[in-house]
Amino acid sequence: MPLVRIDLVEGKSEQYRGQVGDIVYQTLVDVLSVPEHDRFQVITEHTKASQPFDRDYLGIHRSDACIFFQITLNNGRSTELKQRFYKTLADRLHEGVKISKEDVFINFVEVPKENWSFGNGEAQYVTPPK
Repeated sequence: MPLVRIDLVEGKSEQYRGQVGDIVYQTLVDVLSVPEHDRFQVITEHTKASQPFDRDYLGIHRSDACIFFQITLNNGRSTELKQRFYKTLADRLHEGVKISKEDVFINFVEVPKENWSFGNGEAQYVTPPK
């Protein structure tokens, strides 16, 4: 159910990108109870010039290693659960790929269940009309 877009400045290895994807997926499963095998990710590298961001917004210093995570998922999770996800993901990325916690930028986009089609031109989360 979540669609995860991961955007980072070019130059990281395939192994690094894969490990970042693995960490995000496992955190979604562990914290947000996303079902096993529900892994849909787009990992995109950008030139430094094509991924501009404020280096000190809200007093948080970001480096060239900053990664943007935009996660589209069904609505309905509590603020507390989202906050736990943010912290857990930043901690795991810091431990796993040695990225600074300040360089983990996360955005949730919540949508109703009828906004998904996983194939076949069908809305799998919607009960068909009678």
